[in-house]
Amino acid sequence: MAYQGFASGDTDKDAFALRHFVEQGHNVCLAQSFAKNMGLYGERVGAFSIVGADAEEKKRIDSQIKILVRPLYSNPPVHGARIASEILNTPALYRQWLGEVKEMADRIITMRALLKENLEKLGSKHDWSHITSQIGMFAYTGLDAATMEKLAKEHSVYATKDGRISVAGITTGNVGRLAEAIYKVKG
Repeated sequence: MAYQGFASGDTDKDAFALRHFVEQGHNVCLAQSFAKNMGLYGERVGAFSIVGADAEEKKRIDSQIKILVRPLYSNPPVHGARIASEILNTPALYRQWLGEVKEMADRIITMRALLKENLEKLGSKHDWSHITSQIGMFAYTGLDAATMEKLAKEHSVYATKDGRISVAGITTGNVGRLAEAIYKVKG
């Protein structure tokens, strides 16, 4: 669960599927990151949680996890975890963080809408609804590798060859230029 809260702006809403699976009796594994939704890049802050059937299974899982974790690191960094813990356990900071997550999610949703709107205003005949129906910090544009290469060479727009763009990197100041570049190479 990377970027929890960035899909909808609500961390509880974004956790619906996970909670639903647990309520249905599924035993799940959850890898959770706080790198982006807390701005703790490079701090290795997150959690790996496993829901097991009972105490006996917990012992077996603990044993296996320790076998995997021990050679990876002996003592993980703690400063990022302490920051996250302070935020999550201090009511005022937690409320502030939830508000900031909502602001970021709303900004990302707005940038998606503006990109789609700008492409449509330019007269693109392509269906860009996938831009606004996707969620999160990144969007798959549907552009192929050749088109992405043209974007880079002809318009200095850089993204992955599979057409994935960082929506978080789109701003009100550059969304028009991005849409124009996409329109010029794709139509």
